[in-house]
Amino acid sequence: MAVQKIIQNFDKLATNKMRQDALSIIEAGLQAINTRQAVRRSVSLESDVLKVQSRRYDLSKFERVYVIGFGKAAHDAAVELERILGKRITNGIVIDVVKNGILKRVEYVQGTHPLPSQKNLKATARIMEKLKSFDSKTLVLTIVSGGGSALLTQPCQMKCESLVKINEYLLQCGSTIQEINTVRKHLSEIKGGQFARLAHPATVVGLVFSDVPGDDLSVVASGPTVLDTTTVEDAKRIINRCRLFEECKVPTCEPVETPKDPVYFKKVQNFLLVSNQIAVKAMQGQAKKLGYSDRLYSRQLTGEAQKVGSELVQAVQGGEALIAAGETHVVVRGNGKGGRNQELVLGALSKLPSDTLISSVASDGIDNTPAAGAFADQELLDLIEKRQLDPKTALQNNDAYNFFKPLKCQIKTGKTGANVSDLMLVLRNKK
Repeated sequence: MAVQKIIQNFDKLATNKMRQDALSIIEAGLQAINTRQAVRRSVSLESDVLKVQSRRYDLSKFERVYVIGFGKAAHDAAVELERILGKRITNGIVIDVVKNGILKRVEYVQGTHPLPSQKNLKATARIMEKLKSFDSKTLVLTIVSGGGSALLTQPCQMKCESLVKINEYLLQCGSTIQEINTVRKHLSEIKGGQFARLAHPATVVGLVFSDVPGDDLSVVASGPTVLDTTTVEDAKRIINRCRLFEECKVPTCEPVETPKDPVYFKKVQNFLLVSNQIAVKAMQGQAKKLGYSDRLYSRQLTGEAQKVGSELVQAVQGGEALIAAGETHVVVRGNGKGGRNQELVLGALSKLPSDTLISSVASDGIDNTPAAGAFADQELLDLIEKRQLDPKTALQNNDAYNFFKPLKCQIKTGKTGANVSDLMLVLRNKK
């Protein structure tokens, strides 16, 4: 039985050999990070023993088993946990962006991303109430995935509207994900280990789907189940440097310290189920099958998207598949529409060799637009010249989505139910 392609417009886009190769390499990466398969690889049940990777949990010692999840992999992971555990699950709540999510034993809430909303806050408040009721006979299977910072949110000392403005500003001003999440942790009642504190003395099993460069578990979804190493002083430095409250025109509030007492984390175990390493390895394997010399550029790629795109196309060698993963950022200077993946490709156009293709896609399928990403090659450059389009103006206006849309080079996947950062690929023909 043939596996259904994740790239929905694969056949329409594959108009030449190099495009077909690039799409098949990206497809391999996306297939490898399927959330339900990842849960099946790491979680199993034998009689009363729940096995999570190499760790065993005797369910006969627990009176209740709850599933709490947040992020873009939460719904699909919960579906698989329900299949594995069935009636052993007592209850739970999952917050994700999937429309019409269906779970049998766990309540599902469709939240908003990338910005928080009252819907997210209400669901988080209910999760917090559940956590406070847990005791030493409770096992909490906690799905932690990218997007969880916005979905699992309970601001400290501020209204939702102020939090939205702060998140929006942090996303637009070029801050790294580490800096953004440091501020989020210290303005929150649930992030930065607060989840673990509230759940104490329950046993907490964190099933982590990493979307951050380097797979620092304290950064994924702002680390609600992880002992936080950042301090309130770190948050204040970022807030002061960005003039956060002044620029956002919101009331000043005092950041709070995250829990540092190790007692709250004594019965917490976090497991990394998926990271971009799995996607990258699959992409490398497919590139080799297609006859390319594969090279990993970085799994922790950061930087301004349009500059990174230019750097990647200048780094690739003849006959090579240059592969990278990470999370770039966009400095918003205009009022156009686009995501960092499409801007990365747009930024590469001025340096793109005639024998080279570049592509970048969001592994969650949402590059701040209905497109997951885009690609560019000489065929596209010829079309741009023929239509007398101006990439430079589009770049200055951060309008990559509207620039690429009529050129039919955007990659469409829909929401993938996975999220392991962005995946970048540069192919170059043999000289």
